[in-house]
Amino acid sequence: MGRGNSIEQTLAERAGLPFAAVPAAPVRGTGPVRLALNVANLVRGTWRAAGILRRLRPDAIFATGGYVSVPVVVAGWLRRTPSLIYLPDMEPGLAVRALARIATRVAVTAEEAARHFRAGKVIVTGYPVRQEFAALHRDAARQRLSLADGKVVLVFGGSRGASALNKAVEASLEDILEMAELVHVCGEGDYDALSARRASLPADKQARYHLFAYLHDLPAAMVAADLVISRAGASVLGEFTAAGVPSILVPYPYAGQHQMTNARYLADHGAAVVIENDRLGADLLPTVRELLADDARREAMRESARRLARPNAAQALAQVLRSLAAEGV
Repeated sequence: MGRGNSIEQTLAERAGLPFAAVPAAPVRGTGPVRLALNVANLVRGTWRAAGILRRLRPDAIFATGGYVSVPVVVAGWLRRTPSLIYLPDMEPGLAVRALARIATRVAVTAEEAARHFRAGKVIVTGYPVRQEFAALHRDAARQRLSLADGKVVLVFGGSRGASALNKAVEASLEDILEMAELVHVCGEGDYDALSARRASLPADKQARYHLFAYLHDLPAAMVAADLVISRAGASVLGEFTAAGVPSILVPYPYAGQHQMTNARYLADHGAAVVIENDRLGADLLPTVRELLADDARREAMRESARRLARPNAAQALAQVLRSLAAEGV
């Protein structure tokens, strides 16, 4: 269950999973009129979710936060269906804070995030990732993406891309390509412009620039990379650590503080370097050059990232869900 016409609907349907759209809308950062409309949308979504749950009769609900989770968890609470909320980020947003009061259990990615919730309700499971991260060898990952044996930089701005990252990379494109092959997942919005930029490069650099609007085989790209440049959404806490990849993180400044908190967590543990968004143009290329030139530092960052990984996170979450379903409360 999730937003209609969304990336989650596309991915669920691509995986052959049934999907039900639920109306929902944010309540933070809106004016009075929009707030009233969005609250009405949440009420409508709760009514819709209640009907879906009545038909499905689930034994438990697993929610991953965000405003789209609100109607589903509230409808489940009204039906006395046990729920597990998982907080992937290091800091909860408004929806998770509110839903944690009525959820049966709350799971978090790391010990540092547990402090936001009541001790008897919270459990640290880690961030669940695909099994490919553990099973895929670096050489096989590079072969899957047709990469050579030299250094590889991955740029990833999330499922929709990140325009600021794309522009900063484009400005330094030829310099980066002198140092490494570049796998760039740019999103649909900037793909045409970057494709034209790629076409303007000399043939040898075109061959080193692997541009994708969207890349389903991200595990291979992360395992293959020597360095990742990325926003700091929740996935960096699980996937970058599972891949054991050093990263340059540029938190998105307009998404509350959770991306900065995620980035600082990895940086404080020695697995990442943080560049603030307004310093991106000035600091990106020097930081990339410095890290690619220092193999020992990157290896230390790689080991620090691996120490943060919890490879059994998916099994831990499944075990909690099975327990809730068995208890039926």
